[in-house]
Amino acid sequence: MTLAEIAAAIDGELVSGSPAESISGLSTTDSRQVVPGGIFFAKIGKEEDGHSYLAAAAANGAVLGIVSTAATDLDLPQIVVRDTVVALSLLAKHVLEAIRALGKIQVVGITGSNGKTSTKNMLRDILSRVGPTVAPQGSYNNLVGLPTTVLRADNNTEFLVLEYGAAGRGSIAALAEWTKPDVSTVLKVGLAHAGVFGGIEETALIKAELVQYTSKHVVLNYDDPVVRHYKPKAGVSISGFGFGAEADTRIRSTEISLAGTVVSLDTASGNGQRLKLKILGEHQALNAAAAIEICAALGIESSICFPALEKMDSAERWRMQLLENPAGYSIINDAYNASPDSMRAALQTLATIGRSGHRTVAVLGYMAELGEISNQEHQSLGLLVVRYNIDKLYVVGEEAKLLHMSATAEGSWDGESLFFGSADQAFEQISGKLREGDVVLVKASNASGLRFLGDKLAGVA
Repeated sequence: MTLAEIAAAIDGELVSGSPAESISGLSTTDSRQVVPGGIFFAKIGKEEDGHSYLAAAAANGAVLGIVSTAATDLDLPQIVVRDTVVALSLLAKHVLEAIRALGKIQVVGITGSNGKTSTKNMLRDILSRVGPTVAPQGSYNNLVGLPTTVLRADNNTEFLVLEYGAAGRGSIAALAEWTKPDVSTVLKVGLAHAGVFGGIEETALIKAELVQYTSKHVVLNYDDPVVRHYKPKAGVSISGFGFGAEADTRIRSTEISLAGTVVSLDTASGNGQRLKLKILGEHQALNAAAAIEICAALGIESSICFPALEKMDSAERWRMQLLENPAGYSIINDAYNASPDSMRAALQTLATIGRSGHRTVAVLGYMAELGEISNQEHQSLGLLVVRYNIDKLYVVGEEAKLLHMSATAEGSWDGESLFFGSADQAFEQISGKLREGDVVLVKASNASGLRFLGDKLAGVA
C-alpha cells in the first residue's frame, strides 16, 4: 500500500513523506518489536505515551509512524489520526477486506473464559499443515493484539485464526463486526472475569457477541449449558463438541498420566478413534475436540488433525507445561493464568496422576478478577484440594491465604498445608522437601508471578 492509500484507509492526514511511497512491513504498537520496513502506531496508554518512542521505532527500522500529534523534528513519514488504536483496526479492516476479495482466506474466531490460547495453538499447528496460516502470538486478543494479528496476513494466507478476549459489553462485537469470522467457537462461559463483568450472566452475553457476527458456522461447547443454547443468525449452521451423546465431536473417555492424555473420540471421520496427546488434562482433551470440530467445519478431516495434535509438546508455555527436575520430580507449570474453572481442571489432573502412585503437591496462588465472589471461591478451592486427596498444599501470597485457611480447617488435615508470604520464601522451603517421583502443580493468576517459581522449582529458571 502507498502512504496515500494508508492515510485514506485510516481517515488520517499524511503530514510528511511521499504519498506514492509503498509500504508492506508489519505493524506494531511496541517500538521494541519494530522490524525494518514496519509501521509504528504511537498508542497512548494509561501509563506511557507511544509518541515518546517514535525515535526508537525509527531507529529500529520503522518507515511510517501513525500518530495523534506529529513529531516535526523527526525524519520519519507520519500520518496524523484522531485515535491511533482506532486507526490500527481501520487499517486491519481494509487489509482483510482486500485479502477476502481474492476468495482464498477463511477466518476462524475463538472466544471463551478458558482455553482460547491452547485451542488457538492447536488450530495453528493443524491448519499450517493444510495451507499458509496466521494465528496470534501469545494472547493477542484485544483492540490492539487482534488487528495486529490480522495485519500479519497477506494474499497467500488461507487461514486466519483470531482470539477474541473480552473487556466488557460490546468489546468482542467491536472486533467481530469487521472481522466477520467464517467459523467461530465459544469454548466455555465461566467465572474467569466474574468480578469485572458482574457475574456469569453478563459474561455469557459478552461471549455471545462473536456468534452473532459469524457468517457460516458456529462450533459450541455442548457440555456448557449456557453455551449450547447460543443461537447464531439465520443461515449459520451449528455443531458441537463435548462428552455428551449429542456432540458432533464426542469424547468417550480420557486416560491421564505423566505421559500425556489419551482420548477416545467419535468424529465426523469415524468413531472410536484414539488421540494420544502429550499435553496433560481432561480440559485439554476438550480443547482438542474443539479444534477437531472447527476443522471439520472447514472441511479438514481428523486424519490431518491427529498427527498435528499428537506432535505438540505443550499447549503454550506456562499452560499445563510439564517440566522434569533432574532430581526426579515433575513440575506442571500452569501459572500463566487462573480461574475457578481452570483451577479445578488442573487439580483434577493432578489428582488423577496421583492415583498411579505419585505423591502430589499443589503450589497455589490467588485467582484475580473475581470481585465479590473471591473469598467464596478461594475457600471452595481449599476444600477441593482436601477432597481430591492432594498430599501437600503450599499457598503463596497474602491474597490466597483464605485457600490455606480453608484447607487447614478440614478436620482430616493437620500440617499438610503451609502458607508463604512470597515466592522466594516458598522456594526456599519447598525445594528441599520435594523428592523423586513427586508431581507438583504450580498454578495462580499471572499477576502472582508463580510461573517463575514453577520454572525455578523445575531447575529451568
